[in-house]
Amino acid sequence: MNTIFMTGTSTGLGKAAVKLFADKGWNVIATMRSPEKETELNLLPNVQLMALDVTNPEQIKRVAAEVLAHNDIDIVFNNAGYGLAGPFEAATDEQIVNNINTNLLGVMRVTQAFIPYFRQKGKGMFLTTTSIGGTITMPMNSVYHAAKFGVEGWSESLAYELEPFGITVKTVAPGGITTDFAGRSLDVTQHEAYQEVFEKIYAVFTDPERRSAYSSAEQIAEVVYEAATDGKQQLKYIAGEDAKGYFALRNGLSQDAFREEVKKIFLA
Repeated sequence: MNTIFMTGTSTGLGKAAVKLFADKGWNVIATMRSPEKETELNLLPNVQLMALDVTNPEQIKRVAAEVLAHNDIDIVFNNAGYGLAGPFEAATDEQIVNNINTNLLGVMRVTQAFIPYFRQKGKGMFLTTTSIGGTITMPMNSVYHAAKFGVEGWSESLAYELEPFGITVKTVAPGGITTDFAGRSLDVTQHEAYQEVFEKIYAVFTDPERRSAYSSAEQIAEVVYEAATDGKQQLKYIAGEDAKGYFALRNGLSQDAFREEVKKIFLA
């Protein structure tokens, strides 16, 4: 029976992925900051809950050591992350550091903790949730984009150095997901000088017609499972029809032409 180690499983895509992999017969080690609050995943067979904060380097080392002492891990799925929206001018240093600490450095820390095991084993996979926001940008999301572009670039480079050891690196880049990402999993900056523009952009993001193109967490989890099991040496999986549309548009235009299209969507 295969075993997958996951971060960020308390809500949304992470929770959906735990359910899907467990349903497919995998052992799942599902981590989250407060597993004692979980009332659903703890009832599933073949699912083990563990506490993990990806911004805590020492805890990551301890958890990895404990997991590897009792389990044969096949895949590490980095999914912990959250959004940060609003004008950059208003972002506090704490907001910037916390977002990058979770969305970028947390992924690096967890991955680094498992590399020696996979290298000695001669196989393994690191699978990371990025975002279409790691390939294209939208206004009022600059810090989030910085972190996600960072994860994409880091993943591509890391894939080269780990491939000789039989280790695969993959990313799943979703578009909009109809979960609480715009609620509990979103931090916001505010500045009165940008309020009118921010409200215009927020209205586009929350427009019912636009949201109808978003994917469910379960749909994105299916792409995660595909990436985990298809046996392909494919680095990036674009997940969701809206993400695929943006990705195709970006690849079909110059950078400046694409920026003009984004301005038409959000700032017209």
